[in-house]
Amino acid sequence: MELANRLFFKLYQCTNMLHKTGTRAVENEGLTTQQWAVLGALSRPEAQGGMSVGDLARYLMVSRQNLSGLLSRMERDGHLTLVADARDRRAKLVTMSTHGRKVWQQDAQPKIRAYYDAALTDFSTGDLTHTLHYLLKLLGNMEKIDAGTPDETGDKP
Repeated sequence: MELANRLFFKLYQCTNMLHKTGTRAVENEGLTTQQWAVLGALSRPEAQGGMSVGDLARYLMVSRQNLSGLLSRMERDGHLTLVADARDRRAKLVTMSTHGRKVWQQDAQPKIRAYYDAALTDFSTGDLTHTLHYLLKLLGNMEKIDAGTPDETGDKP
């Protein structure tokens, strides 16, 4: 129990430091780590045509409510566009704007690479591979827990 407590507390601390130091790395581009994650998700080849708000929330593992405010701010700042989905007019499709793509590719990416280099100093390729393996294993277990737990509305996902 003590080891598990230490592990989860370190993950909590890492998450907080990621938000703090990661945001500092991209703040001159007008981004936060949450916005960085959204632009990263939208920059993937499989998201070229955009993503529904629901799909983006599932991919980022956040609630639609938390994502909604973030997307509104990013749309206001010109990083994204939100349009009605042609397949389902009730749904919104999120795409990276031309300005957002420029900020992501030209401005943020070099700073993110430098951030990764600094944060991963003294990590070997093997260290990174093992860490990713264990984080994926932990995430999979947490997803199983989540699948069996009612959400805020009392419904199972």
